[in-house]
Amino acid sequence: MSGSTDGGPGRPPDDPRSELARARGLDAPSIDGGEDPDPDAGLREERFFGRLLVLMVVAIVGTAFVLTIVAIAMGAFGYGGH
Repeated sequence: MSGSTDGGPGRPPDDPRSELARARGLDAPSIDGGEDPDPDAGLREERFFGRLLVLMVVAIVGTAFVLTIVAIAMGAFGYGGH
């Protein structure tokens, strides 16, 4: 390899990621993170969806628990509050 970054005839110049990939022996740049210009927005979205996931799990488990207690109190399983 010549180490040139002009890309050769008919090829665009290499970007820094391509240069780093070739330095590591790769044919193309790897996609292992990237350069996010606004990582705070992505982190905010991840926190929102994480909280939403926890809320949905709590709602499902809590609903099952409450419905089971109500069914037992009404005598649905042969024993109950009479």
